[in-house]
Amino acid sequence: MNLRAIFAIYRFEMTRFFRSILQSLVSPVISTSLYFVVFGAAIGSRITQVEGVSYGAFIVPGLIMLSVMTQATSNASFGIYFPKFIGTIYEILSAPVTFIEITIGYVGAAATKSLIIGSVILATSFLFVDVHIAHPLAMLAFLLMTCISFALFGFIIGIWAGNFEQLQLIPLLIITPLVFLGGSFYSTTMLPPFWQVVTLLNPVHYLISGFRWSFIEQADVPIGISLLAIATFMALCLSAIWWIFRTGWRIRQ
Repeated sequence: MNLRAIFAIYRFEMTRFFRSILQSLVSPVISTSLYFVVFGAAIGSRITQVEGVSYGAFIVPGLIMLSVMTQATSNASFGIYFPKFIGTIYEILSAPVTFIEITIGYVGAAATKSLIIGSVILATSFLFVDVHIAHPLAMLAFLLMTCISFALFGFIIGIWAGNFEQLQLIPLLIITPLVFLGGSFYSTTMLPPFWQVVTLLNPVHYLISGFRWSFIEQADVPIGISLLAIATFMALCLSAIWWIFRTGWRIRQ
């Protein structure tokens, strides 16, 4: 394992993150804070409790998941796409590093960025609502797995994308709507039976449900199924990345 190569890629990506701190960190935190104000204060004044907790506390896990998933995907996709765009990807491919080391460097940096953003948003939520974390270790485990799995997914998007429009297409048109429809702002038990079944087809719903359980010990689906869903998603992403580097699809073309 070429640790020096991994650290070089990781350090370069993290340096870019801190160099554009206003856009990378401050912007998503401010946006999420507005969600707390609008949904927590305005709507929360009309909806007193959901699943035995205040509405403001109920939406905290969903808001964190919304930011973490989108940021992990965007950071990882841009991180690998930009070397493709300027042509420096060939220098990386010709260096004595394996696809595993390249993936760890880029995905590790993207996961770290989204983990920092998620942690800051969690800390910010204490300023708006009374948040209680029932299972801190489980919360951290779900957060880490989500950061890594969606960073892997973003890595695939960055390789697939042929331009900057495609780079933003899937996070904007697929991931964000799935998070909103996955129970981030409501419990699926509030829906009619038909739509409860439809929601079960949304893979993001399982991640939000498991993450919320670590806060309030209430979940729409069993925790074991949530863990299986995120493990399956991660395995599929790893398999896709292995195939991409094995065939050179969208990398050497």
